[in-house]
Amino acid sequence: MASLTPRERIQTALAHCQPDFTPCDYYATPEIQAALQSYYGLTPENRTGIAMGVSTPSGDNRLAERLGADIRYVNPPYVGPPVRTFDDGSTMNLWGIRRRPMPNEYGEYAEPVGAPYAAWTTVEEAARFPWPDPDWFDYSAIPALCARYPDAAIAVGGTWVQDFINGVAFGRGVEQVLLDIAAEDPVYLYIVEQRQRFFLAYVERILAAGQGRVDLVLCGDDFGSQRGLLISPRSFDRLFAAKKRELFDLVHAFGVRVSHHCCGSSRELFPRFIACGMDAVQTIQAQAAGMDPYALKAEFAGRIALHGGVDVQGWLQRATRAEIEAEVNRLMDEVGDGGGYILAPSHNIQPDAPLENVLAVYEAVARRRGKSVLR
Repeated sequence: MASLTPRERIQTALAHCQPDFTPCDYYATPEIQAALQSYYGLTPENRTGIAMGVSTPSGDNRLAERLGADIRYVNPPYVGPPVRTFDDGSTMNLWGIRRRPMPNEYGEYAEPVGAPYAAWTTVEEAARFPWPDPDWFDYSAIPALCARYPDAAIAVGGTWVQDFINGVAFGRGVEQVLLDIAAEDPVYLYIVEQRQRFFLAYVERILAAGQGRVDLVLCGDDFGSQRGLLISPRSFDRLFAAKKRELFDLVHAFGVRVSHHCCGSSRELFPRFIACGMDAVQTIQAQAAGMDPYALKAEFAGRIALHGGVDVQGWLQRATRAEIEAEVNRLMDEVGDGGGYILAPSHNIQPDAPLENVLAVYEAVARRRGKSVLR
């Protein structure tokens, strides 16, 4: 087979056809990104997506290029009202949610401070909140941003697009959101609808500005825990399925595909994901119940693509270089057989992963492609 560009490789794999090589993706925590920037002698680049309150999926496209990844992540610059910052290091995103970096054993994570939606008991209270406006982004910048990566696949959006569970829980509390879902609480449903209308407009304007150059939209919701679903299939059908389908239909109207982030064990929802028009599931956490990538490939080959699979839930932290190379090759040989697979971490590469092990993943991919070293 003739050599493909990274963009062609991604497009071929998502069409469930065999590319020249299994494509790969990169995303990591800020701590890993800082370590890689230091390793490659790169000046830290601030691409934190502070207005959305989350990091972009890869954080730094220069690292994706150095590692030989096939996808570059692009989003419009924020031009809305100034983002509020506070003396404790916290920031308030455009959803009115304040988050502060909190240290943990290996790094830090931005945790919510307060819960601005928690006290609402009526839709009228929620309607008085200053919800964000899609006009707060400069979509005219998209063509120039895409032009930086002429041969790469372009992905837009992020795990925070839709994000009806985590995104609302940051402002309402996790337990309350789970109760809201079970009770189909009108306040929760109103907030979900606000997010849906915002992100439909946001994504549509990005894709229109991209003029056919965008290949993939990333969105997300965490429907799974380590052992099973967080919500019932019935709740998915009643509250989320139509909204997922509405977004997916919009994306498909532009000739673009969707990869949907979903942490944890979501195997039970795969038939519903397929029925909604989801093109790929992103994460594939092998240690979560039912999420072994080899078993998922055997069951769902040709119906939905898998995006992830390199286990960062302890395995990458402990594996030898030989074990990493063997597993990367097996994933490409078996899960990548016939297309329908993007090799990537099973979640953001975690801060406790040794840098040499992170590099070993992408060195194994490079060797498979006939390259002796990374850039």
